[in-house]
This record gives sequence, structure tokens and C-alpha cells, in this order.
Amino acid sequence: MSVHFNLTFMSTTITARIQTLRSHLRSHGLSAYIFPSSDPHHSEYPAEYWKVREWISGFNGSAGTAVVTSDNAALWTDSRYFIAAARQLQDTPFRLMKEGLEDTPSVVQWLASAIPEGSVIGIDAQTVTDDEFRTLEKELKHYGLRLEAAPNPADSLWTGRPAAPLTPVSIQPLRFTGRDVPEKLALIRQAMAGQKADALILTALDEIAWTLNLRGTDVHCTPVFTAYALITASRCRLYIDKVKLTEEVKAHLQEAGVETSGYDTLTHDLNCLSTCHLWADRHHVNHAIFDCLPADCTILSSASPVAMLKAVKHPAEVEGFRRAMLRDGIALVKFLRWLKPAVEAGGESELSICQKLDELRGEQELYRGNSFDTIAGYAAHAAIVHYEATAETDIPLRPEGLLLLDSGAQYDDGTTDITRTIALGPVSEEERHDYTLVLKGHIRLARARFPQGCSGTQLDACARYAMWQEGINYLHGTGHGVGSRLSVHEGPHQIRMNHIPAPLLPGMTVTNEPGIYKEGRHGIRIENTQLILPCLETEFGTFLQFEPLTLCPIDMTPVDRSLLDKEETEWLDSYHRRVYDRLAPLLDDEHRAWLREATRPIEEYHSHYKL
Repeated sequence: MSVHFNLTFMSTTITARIQTLRSHLRSHGLSAYIFPSSDPHHSEYPAEYWKVREWISGFNGSAGTAVVTSDNAALWTDSRYFIAAARQLQDTPFRLMKEGLEDTPSVVQWLASAIPEGSVIGIDAQTVTDDEFRTLEKELKHYGLRLEAAPNPADSLWTGRPAAPLTPVSIQPLRFTGRDVPEKLALIRQAMAGQKADALILTALDEIAWTLNLRGTDVHCTPVFTAYALITASRCRLYIDKVKLTEEVKAHLQEAGVETSGYDTLTHDLNCLSTCHLWADRHHVNHAIFDCLPADCTILSSASPVAMLKAVKHPAEVEGFRRAMLRDGIALVKFLRWLKPAVEAGGESELSICQKLDELRGEQELYRGNSFDTIAGYAAHAAIVHYEATAETDIPLRPEGLLLLDSGAQYDDGTTDITRTIALGPVSEEERHDYTLVLKGHIRLARARFPQGCSGTQLDACARYAMWQEGINYLHGTGHGVGSRLSVHEGPHQIRMNHIPAPLLPGMTVTNEPGIYKEGRHGIRIENTQLILPCLETEFGTFLQFEPLTLCPIDMTPVDRSLLDKEETEWLDSYHRRVYDRLAPLLDDEHRAWLREATRPIEEYHSHYKL
């Protein structure tokens, strides 16, 4: 099937869906409908059943909002997806709205100009947080428009909709979690008592999985399961489709004192709460849940205590990360040694190398799949920040230019996330220069020492400083937390330009991934997963530093050594010694020899290869 035929087929299908949707809206008294990307649990990656925005628009990025009116349609997404979205929306009724640009109207501003005053706009209350719903409602009211919690049109219009997942849940062993369920519930209840909360509702799937030491397969690449949990001072109840519970899991929950009810029974139990102080974060819990609470229920709206408890890793989880990184490093060394000769021999493409990397990871003990779909972008494709090769977009690799490879794995004892940009052959001076700027940013952040309690926002400029001096920037975040066999993107802490107040604390994991992207030319990103550790105590308090957990060589071929200062060179050499020392004993002679060459001191490396 040709690319042109596939795009034409999709645009025709989307156009037909829009026409059907418009008839549906008219019959329900709606002038427009808003389709967020989320599910009832505010998941970054929802189960297939909840990918309604993708169904109606054809755009499959992880972030975006689609809006359809009687005669217009638009989709908002961020800079990671500008290029991909433009391509996927081509010849459909949707107009691309680039979030973050000054001339891009908000959803509310666009609706105010697209439909008449007095119009009613629908949204599924399960797919939007209470805070988002109330803010949207207030802003629309300013323009004389009314927001209504309306049934999701996909419930009746989506032919062939995937079923809600019903796969069994499994137990995450205590040797990997470090804490059993009663201990975790005690920590949560301690936090509840401090806030005088009678009950806490958990809707985030990774928080529920962490609390109950359970894992699932309901969401692609993320080992979680669809459920809610309600915790009080004396009881904990899991709301889940009970066909997912094996006898072993039932016994695990019973031993921990956890009750179970059907997934759809939560609203009934919430309706029964009386004069209760309920801890429910309006920024993360969906509006439908708040809509069913009794009037006398007092809401404590702040971040769930589980988010921070989960983010600070138990020593058993840290050791799990270290073991997982060793196995991942072995797979990556085998892959990198294979890559360049394979490209030179011909016949390799973006998709074929993804398959090869999956095969090599699959040889490792405790491997359970990818932690996200691998991003393998060659040449200009690498400038598409979250590019994912398909049969239609796949291109052959040549022994020249840069390949950006962003990948990760789920192991029973840890989750990995790594990006390497690899020179497949000769590179341009511009590519070499940009690659070195990204490396400088990565090293500057990796070397940072900072006071405990510092937020990621305060460190973000470390990664951007060198490129800022040349008028270059990137629009995505610099770092995110990584779960312990959970979500590869974990909060509440992040490293990014916009303000994220969550403090950086010892025991947290966080990525370091600056980049440069030039549309139509190249994209570069270098990423390690890091652990935050205490560094020193002074009269000014505790200072922290980063320890790289990722074990994989950084390609030195495209480095412009003249741009690296002494401290940056020392860090790179030290990191490569660490990689070699940890991985070499686990490799055969052939791969150990390759790794020795790939981790030489950079001065020796460039001298040996006359770069």
C-alpha cells in the first residue's frame, strides 16, 4: 500500500466520521464536542478503548485535544507533534492548532469565534479533571457559551471499538518493591491523618498499582490495570472488574486487608459518604467523580500523597534499577556493535533496527517488553520529536548522517529509558556542532550539585545554557521521573522550563535529555536515567547530585572536541569508565573489545580514529 493511498483512505474515513458525529450532535442539542486525550484516570497513555480523540481525528500522538463543531474542526497539540500532526491531519476536516505559539487561539477562543452565543458544548466528564471542567466552564460562560457533561459520542458511533481490557492482574514481589501493602497503607494513612482526611480516592493507575504491589497489562507498554481505590483510616477498597483477579491475587489482597468491588460501583459508594473530609485532587481526579459526591462532603484538593511516596524509591527499587540497567546495557552494547556494520551492508531501515533492538532486549532475563514504542528517527525524521516509524514512513538507513534512537524496556525489577544519537557515517559540520552543544547540555546538568528541595525548574537552564548562547532552544521538558516497573514518565517532579514546584529529593529517578531539532535537517537528543543522591553537608544544608543509572556509550564520533572544556571531557571519560567497568565482566570477548574501543578517553578515541 502506498503512503498516498493510506493517507487518502484515512482522510476519507475521518471525514465520514465527522459527518456522522455532526448528525449525532444535532440530535442531542449540541453545537460542538471536545475530545481530550485522557481516560477516566488521567493516564498519559490510555488503553485502546479510551483512544477516542485518535478515533475521531486520526492523530495518534500522546497529547492533544480535538474539537468538532457543525462546520469546523480543529486539533491542538504541543511542539513534540507539530510535524507528525500536520501530516496525519492532511486532507481531513481538522485544522492544526500549534499550542504554545503566540498566534494560536485557545480552545475557548476558537469556539467563541466558531459558534454563536448561547451554544452548548459537550464533553465526557470522565475524560477531564474537575479543575479542567470548571475552568473550561467558566471561560466558555464568559463568551455566552455553556459547557455540558454529555455522553461520549464514541459510545454509540465507534464501530469496532476495542473492548475494555480484562487481562489478569499479577503480583509485584516484595523483593522488588521493598515494602508490603500494609506498610504502604500505613504511610498513606499517616499522610491522611496529617491532613485530617477521612478518606482518600486514588484514580491514577500507577499509584494504585504501586500501593497494592500489583501490575497489569491494560495499557500498552505500561504495566498497570484499570481500577480505582478508596482508602480510609481502617479500610481499603479496590474497584476493579473481578475477572482480572486470580486466586493468587485475591489471596494477596485479602492478606493485606484490601476489599474488592466492581469497577462501576465506585460512584455508589461515594454517594454514601456523609460529612466526610475527602482527599481528592481536583487537578487529577475526573469531574464525573466530583459530580456524584454528597453536598456535605468536604474536599481536600491537593496532590495525592502516593505520588511523592512512589517517586522516592525504596533501596530495593534502586537495586532493581541497577540490575535492570545492567541487562539493558548488555542489550544496547550488542545492538550498537551490530548497527553500523549492518547499515554499511545495506538493507536496514528505521523499523528493522527497532525489531533488532527488541530481539536483543528479549534475550535478557526478566524482560517484559518495551516501556514505550521505540523512536528511531533517521536524518530529517529525527527532527520530529516523537516520531514513530510506520510501514508508510519507514526509510532505509545509509552509512552517513545521524540516527536518533530513543527506547526503553520494562523488566520485572525496573524500567529503563535511554536516547542515543549515533553517527552512521560522515556528518556535516552543522550536525557535529549541534551534537556537541547537546552533549555539553547533558554534561552540565549531569554534573550539577544543588540544595535539597530545589525544583527541576531551577536546574533546567543547566541543560540549555550552551545552546542558548547561540540562539538555539528546544520546546520539550529536559527530564521526568521513571517508575519502578511502572510508567516510564513519572511525576510529580520534572526538569523543564515552565514552573514545576515538586522538590527534587534523594532516591528519586529523573532523566536528563536535552536536544536540538531542525526541521528537514536533523534531530539530536542524548538521554540517561539518573538517580538523585546526597552529595555533601555544609552549613547551608544538604546538597544533592545525580548518579547516572544508564549504562551505554555515548557516541564520540560526532563530537567537536574543541567545544568541550576540561571538566566536560573529564565527566565524559569518567562516565565511559563507569560503563566499561560495569558491563565488561558480563560480555563475551568480542563485545568487550568493542566496548573498550567505544569507551576510550575521548582524546585517545579521536586520535586513534583521526576524527
